Amino acid sequence: MQRLVPLALVLTTNFVGAQPPQPRLSPETAAGVDAAVVGEMDRQAFVGAALGVIRDGEIAYLKGYGLADREKSIPVTPETVFNWASNSKPLAAVAAAQLVERNVLNLDSDVRRYVPEFPVTSGVVTTRHLLTHQSGLPHYANGKVVPTVRAYGTRDPFRDPLRALDKFNESPLMFRPGEKTSYSTYAYILLSAVVQRAGDAPFDDQVRRRIAGPLGMESLQLDVETRGQPDWAAAYVKDRSGRVGPAPDEANYWKHGGGGYKSSVTDFARWAAGLINRKLVSEQTETLMWTPVPLAGGETTTWGLGFTVEVRGGLKVSHNGRQPETSTRMVLYPRQRHGLVFMTNCGFGDVGAVTTAVYKALDGK
Repeated sequence: MQRLVPLALVLTTNFVGAQPPQPRLSPETAAGVDAAVVGEMDRQAFVGAALGVIRDGEIAYLKGYGLADREKSIPVTPETVFNWASNSKPLAAVAAAQLVERNVLNLDSDVRRYVPEFPVTSGVVTTRHLLTHQSGLPHYANGKVVPTVRAYGTRDPFRDPLRALDKFNESPLMFRPGEKTSYSTYAYILLSAVVQRAGDAPFDDQVRRRIAGPLGMESLQLDVETRGQPDWAAAYVKDRSGRVGPAPDEANYWKHGGGGYKSSVTDFARWAAGLINRKLVSEQTETLMWTPVPLAGGETTTWGLGFTVEVRGGLKVSHNGRQPETSTRMVLYPRQRHGLVFMTNCGFGDVGAVTTAVYKALDGK
């Protein structure tokens, strides 16, 4: 496997703007965390990465590792902007939950109540089905995807999630809604359209006003075409021989709440801390989101509303993301008020192995 850079030489701790003044981890613990991340980066051939540690509900540590742009030798800092990929889905889930609190969105109504343009399917699809991956909609290549082909009068028609439905809206359901669980990004594009209609404002505006604004997430943005935006990480993929090279640029904005967002690790950590501190929804809504939703036949699942949920041994809430440009992970233990966020500019590897290694370092193991 190709060794990319001596990662220990490009660790960075550049805090810019209104960041925590100093890491809250002890020097010994911080060194152990750094060694855990660097070890996994070397093992998995990651080019660049960033980590956020939340303890006692506060951001305790932010760190950049490796290179944001290998060809230009630009190091990762806590302000480097990475794609969130499917970690965008919890954003959409919280935006939907906020509308439930306002009594303008019913989780169990047919989604066509809000998006009547969506074709009639072989079963009633509800917002709850979308949130829990029980809709039957496909996910890229796991089912038959049938788009609507039409001409548009704008350059970026899919900036509107209602138009982005054309990417898949003629696809047949793979199963009757509620009968099975099958992960679907397309379901979350439809969810974004539902939120837009129910909230009577563009989906991105709702995310900005009700999530990014209250949490101070200034770098949160849609992943549009790369045109020299400041702090954006370059992206890397691995070929069949194991060589790591630049990934082709792809603007993922059309996925909206399915995978269209990006930010710095600083703001990714603010998001995680905001969830732990219940800054976005009520305790009742939090319980609703973080309770596994069974299938129609009563079978248990590991999906709450937008989050993977494990309850044995204490509540654990998590989500992963992956695109050719990135791999990300968020893992939270809300009752213990701690968690981790991790981002890399490589669309490969095992991000769960990184957070596991970091938790071992935090526990002194």
